[in-house]
Parts: sequence; structure tokens; C-alpha cells
Amino acid sequence: MLKRALIIILSALCIDQIIKIWIKTTMPLEHNTKVLGKYLQLYFIENNGMAFGMQWGGDSGKIFLTVFRIVACILIAWFLYDLSKKSTDKFKMTVFALIFAGAAGNTIDCIFYGEIFSASRYNTVATLFPADGGYTGLFKGKVVDMFYCELWDIKQSDASWLPGFLFQPGMDGERHWIFFRPIFNFADSCISVGVVMLIIWNKRFFGKKTNPKAETDPIEI
Repeated sequence: MLKRALIIILSALCIDQIIKIWIKTTMPLEHNTKVLGKYLQLYFIENNGMAFGMQWGGDSGKIFLTVFRIVACILIAWFLYDLSKKSTDKFKMTVFALIFAGAAGNTIDCIFYGEIFSASRYNTVATLFPADGGYTGLFKGKVVDMFYCELWDIKQSDASWLPGFLFQPGMDGERHWIFFRPIFNFADSCISVGVVMLIIWNKRFFGKKTNPKAETDPIEI
């Protein structure tokens, strides 16, 4: 069971880091490329904070969040190892392996990217392992985000019954509610998928075990 989790984790981490390195070394900051029209775009940004571009505090807040990520990864890794010894449920291992992979992927950015990359700018791309050093120190790196999905774009004039705080000024002079606005990365997606699976099948994870066969896995992933 632990081998299955390791395969999922290593695969997700490789995909996440390959995408981030490619974006960082080929796209200037805030460069935008449409993949499937407005519904799926590559929009390169960096953030100092949490998932989906949320931020908190300055340098001290950044270091705290990086340390918090490391501690969270250690705890999830311990839980996965403990779960592998107690359970044969492949579904559970898959869920927590995805969550760990996502947390670890963004933690790698925070720890190392400030050391191994030059700064990304609006008119130039970053360099991997620059001769004059990175753009900041260890534990202060920025998380690379690139996926933007504009699923709905609703004008306030067309939906005045919706709460006003949902809408923000647009380039056309009108106020819009754009869903989904946050820009995210593959690691964020792994965490989100794992958490959604955890919520949907919560009884499977937290319900009382009434049958020893309950640990079998009717759902193959």
C-alpha cells in the first residue's frame, strides 16, 4: 500500500515541478495564453502565500507559512505511513497521497525557488540556476501559479439579485462576477481533489467500522 502512495506522490510531484519550471523559464510574469478559449488559460503569476493566490503577512509571514507547510507535510507523511500499516484501503491511500503531493509541491517552491531561479519580470523570463544567485533566500520563494479557468462571466446588470460584493470592476466599465477567479497550479489541484473526495466519501473515512471487510476497496482509482 505504501508503494502505491509513493508512486502517486512522485508522479504528482514530477508533473507539478515540470509544469512550474517550464512556465517559470518560458513565460514572463503575468503572460497569458489561451488553451481552451477563456475556459482554460495559462496565466503566470507568483504568490507569497497560500493556495489560489491567498497571501498573509510580509517576510515573517512568508517564513511562517513555509515552516507551517513543512510541518504539515511531515504530519501527513506520518499519517500516510501509519495508515499503510493499518489499512488495505487503496482509496484512502490515494486520497491522502494526493493531499500530501499537493502540499509538498508548493512547499518545494517556498523552500528552493528563491535560491535556484532569478526573478521573473513582466518583460523577461527567469533563469534556472543563475550565475549571480537567486531572487531571494531559502524559505522565501514564491509559489508558481498558472491555471486560470473563467467558467462564468456575469455582469451585475444582468444579475442584480446577486450580492454586490461578488462583482468587481471590469475593463468595459461594468462590474462582473467571474467564476472561477483564482489562479492555481497542479499542486493546488491535487489538494482540492483529495479534499473533495474526503468530503464526499466522509463516512468511508470517519464512519464506525462494523465489518472487518469494510476496509476492502470497491472503488478502484
